[in-house]
Amino acid sequence: MKKTILVVDDEKDIVDLLSYNLSKEGFTVITARNGKDALEKVKQKPELMILDLMMPEMSGLQVIQEMKKDKTISSIPIIILTAKGTETDEIVGLEVGADDYIVKPVKIGKIIARVHAAMRRQESAIQKSLPHMDVLQIKDLEINVSSYTATLGRKKLALPRKEFETLVYLIRNKGRVLSRESILNAVWGEHVHVVDRTVDVHIRKIREKLESYADLIETVPGVGYRFKV
Repeated sequence: MKKTILVVDDEKDIVDLLSYNLSKEGFTVITARNGKDALEKVKQKPELMILDLMMPEMSGLQVIQEMKKDKTISSIPIIILTAKGTETDEIVGLEVGADDYIVKPVKIGKIIARVHAAMRRQESAIQKSLPHMDVLQIKDLEINVSSYTATLGRKKLALPRKEFETLVYLIRNKGRVLSRESILNAVWGEHVHVVDRTVDVHIRKIREKLESYADLIETVPGVGYRFKV
């Protein structure tokens, strides 16, 4: 599944330029032309926001301050893209809660690199926040991560490596909706070319082996999968 980026700038040329190049990189792009519209669009929970500071109706700094008050969107990474280039401006932007600060004029190569870096940091932060216990227990389902074994009641489950790692990733993220891309990156790695359909096939096989526990893996249409809490 494509990751979504919200581009916010009152200059149409910049919005169009960023939208075109980010789309070429494989991202879904949504846009806003002022701060108030940005706060509405960010409710769609994009993976990242590129935000101008000087805008009508509400400044970029005010947008960040409002986002930080809402726990559902407060962790979305924000890259400030602005003409305000003093060291003081940058310090204020970062202290308010932005993750990166780029000064105009727009240099597409730099922006694309910073976007990918921000995405990697976000994914790494999520992974570090997850529990990494050796034994995962869900009722009669027991997963021993270190020995790569899984049992359901007294029955040992025959899970090949990728099926096992996919199940572990789902359980460690239980309650979270995981995109197919997220699962692919976590289990197969970012630099291995595997189609999204591969995840669906592995999930189907895992469900077959989980028998009466199969419905613990929930399909979220258009998004991916979630292991029910």
